[in-house]
Amino acid sequence: MFRILRRLLIGHPLDNKDMAHERLPKWKALSIFSSDALSSVAYGPEQAMLILVATPGLVSYGYLGPIAVAIFLLLLIVALSYAQVAKANPAGGGAYAVAKANLGATPALIAAAAVFADYILTAAVSVCAGTDAIVSAFPRLNGLQVDLDLLVLFFILMLVNLRGIRESSNAFVFPTYAFLFGILALIITGIVQAFAYPDALIPPESLETKPLDWAMLFIALRAFANGCSSMTGIEAIADSVPLFRKPEDRNAVVTTYWMAGILGFMLLGISFLLMHYHVTPIPGVTALSQLVEHVFGRSYLYYYIQIATMVVLYLAANTAYNGLPILLSIVAKDGYMPRYLSSRGERLTYSNNIVLLTLAAAGLIIAYKGDIEHLISLYAIGVFLSFTIAQTSMVVHWYREKRKGWIAKAAINGTGALATGIVVVIITITKFAQGAWIILLFIPAMTFIFKKIRHHYDDVAEQLSLAHKVFDNKYQGPRAKNLALVPISSPTSVVAETLHYAQSISDSVIALYIATDEEARKKIEDKWQAWNPGVQLVTVYSPYRFVIQPILDFISELQLQKCNYDYITVVIPEFETKKWWHRLLHGQTGWILRTLLILKEDVIVATIPYHLKK
Repeated sequence: MFRILRRLLIGHPLDNKDMAHERLPKWKALSIFSSDALSSVAYGPEQAMLILVATPGLVSYGYLGPIAVAIFLLLLIVALSYAQVAKANPAGGGAYAVAKANLGATPALIAAAAVFADYILTAAVSVCAGTDAIVSAFPRLNGLQVDLDLLVLFFILMLVNLRGIRESSNAFVFPTYAFLFGILALIITGIVQAFAYPDALIPPESLETKPLDWAMLFIALRAFANGCSSMTGIEAIADSVPLFRKPEDRNAVVTTYWMAGILGFMLLGISFLLMHYHVTPIPGVTALSQLVEHVFGRSYLYYYIQIATMVVLYLAANTAYNGLPILLSIVAKDGYMPRYLSSRGERLTYSNNIVLLTLAAAGLIIAYKGDIEHLISLYAIGVFLSFTIAQTSMVVHWYREKRKGWIAKAAINGTGALATGIVVVIITITKFAQGAWIILLFIPAMTFIFKKIRHHYDDVAEQLSLAHKVFDNKYQGPRAKNLALVPISSPTSVVAETLHYAQSISDSVIALYIATDEEARKKIEDKWQAWNPGVQLVTVYSPYRFVIQPILDFISELQLQKCNYDYITVVIPEFETKKWWHRLLHGQTGWILRTLLILKEDVIVATIPYHLKK
């Protein structure tokens, strides 16, 4: 029953060879990786405006225009810089990968922690903003925001992404373009109406500005920091270059430019209309809802844009679902996160990472009761910190290579590093008391956790190494009449001890390896041949990346073919960690296999524990 439900919700497993069909063309990638950045115009300009109108007499409103222009210029700098990152790092990984290659492990881990925080906030903020958009149009839903947020998070975003990249792109591409059509229609119609209106394009009350003293500067900078939330998600394309069709890096760069151009136009257009109509906060109604009503009235177009905004803001969280799982898989392969986070699931997605992201975003939504203003206070500092690290890394990259035109490229990235570094300082100062301190604690805490995880894996590798060990394959003890089967993942000290035991109970010993890709199969077979323990290695290829089921199927085939033995003894190599939390960093394949084998007749299960000292 569970398997049938799983197939209905997630779909049938995909073969490794289907990976080529999961890659995206530019027009689909734009909707998938840019939905966060593009949809942020629904709340970014509004968040800047909310800070400015908080001053008595609205004497700060006039700063909205200069702030919008400053964010636009920053957007251009960052887009140019991240195009360079995509070119230089076609394997993906964004800020983490380029920092690791050029600055070292610690800056890379800081970047990974910063992006980790930002992606979780992206999912939470986007879902909450989508709910706010629909509540603005249908006030009767007020009070159900958190319930709607969690419903969308678990039953739409998580499930669709677990089904695979291709299916998520098919589900999300049309709503994104529907939103773009609605916003572009709003901006163009609003501008035409503004120029046709006999009075001033921007009324005097929208131009009022108090002289820029220290207090006013702080308010303007805080508004700028809030408005910078419109730039989150720009790094998603550079994080996900391998998901593009070939040539991956060129397609990623072109898509980056498309995204920056569209986002810049919408950012300036929405900001202009806010000032033209002198939009001020109304409880329970978003600024975008007010703009649409000013331009189109409560017509069908109003409801079309509000519903499209709701849907695309929900789907904007999908940027996190595409960017973070890939990043976590790369970090996990490097040993800084649990190893099982580096493995693809049966639908060729990083399913463990998708579930982790969903749970983390749900925790934030519940903790902050779906209040977007409080969540925005945590937003942006992580992504701009990763921007700064990435651009600094690229300056070092170009300096090391010194290819033709390297000075111009280094200048682009250097300008980006300087600009985003200044923004980090601004956000830290202006948002510290509102919640930025949480992120400033989270990033070093995650960096510490990354290093502790890697230290554990290094200790495990040291203790399991076959170096300086001689394997004696001439065991002379008593033999039992059964076939000993030893499932392995790699030749290690645990496997060596297990093979000794297996040979003590049987003359017939088989080591079984389940290969989930051809590269891994060749690597293990070469290691086995070089080690040469005198035991036959049987390799079974599992193109759908299952491990448990192929072992069970292999045992069933042996049971059908048995002739000289009465029993099959499955000897499972397993190491026991010294600390309880180390167990969380390792898969539970051995425990699951042991549990399932108990149900088979004439199969004996033995576990050979290897106790780690560190």
